[in-house]
Amino acid sequence: MVAQGGVISTSSCFLSLPRHCRPSSTKPPRLALVAMSDDPIREWILSEGKATKIIRISPVGGGCINLASRYDTDAGSFFVKTNRSIGPSMFEGEALGLGAMYETRSIRVPRPYKVGALPTGGSYIIMEFIEFGVSRGNQPVLGRKLAEMHKVAKSKKGFGFDVDNTIGSTPQMNTWTSDWIEFYAKHRLGYQLKLARDQYGDSTIYEKGQRLIKNVGPLFENVVIEPCLLHGDLWSGNVNSDKDGEPVILDPACYCDAQTTGF
Repeated sequence: MVAQGGVISTSSCFLSLPRHCRPSSTKPPRLALVAMSDDPIREWILSEGKATKIIRISPVGGGCINLASRYDTDAGSFFVKTNRSIGPSMFEGEALGLGAMYETRSIRVPRPYKVGALPTGGSYIIMEFIEFGVSRGNQPVLGRKLAEMHKVAKSKKGFGFDVDNTIGSTPQMNTWTSDWIEFYAKHRLGYQLKLARDQYGDSTIYEKGQRLIKNVGPLFENVVIEPCLLHGDLWSGNVNSDKDGEPVILDPACYCDAQTTGF
């Protein structure tokens, strides 16, 4: 089911997404036809997904933002997430992150296949279906495979990512930045502080956070900080294992962030 595609992108922190997953502006007639389809998910599965019939569609629990379904076909199973209120940009960010981690060949992630818009509004993502095991995986193995991914996926563009994405449903800014202190201060800590101030109207935490930001630099003097690919939202709910007990990570908010190499 899984084709061996993808090429190394030397200008980015990650390896490129398989061609059928990448947003493209070179084939507008094709994209227009997909967008107008009554059921673009079924259309993709029965064409590029190589299936001739869909046997069963079953709901999959566990998520709180999107609806998830398992599509069983005569060509295997696919995992599909849909969101009726958010456009494709959220799933495009997820697909690019999954593709970047997948191409490192270090830790197992579901391979993304297709992102698109739903004709009635909203969006979808189709990806590889992974049958989970009974545990959340061997933690030492998980740590080693994560370290391997970080080692393989170095960034030559600095800290950030090629697209902004979301952590949960919260926007995450990934503007490329050459200095990690600046990236963390502006696009992580500073951005979260601003969201809290704007939503709750309390400037106390914001002002304390600004003082912290001004004092971050001295904490990392003489530390060599290299950017590498991170999952970006790695908590217990986004870690599982396959039927063989190998760790699986999913639902990323990928970006390239700090890896310290010495003091």
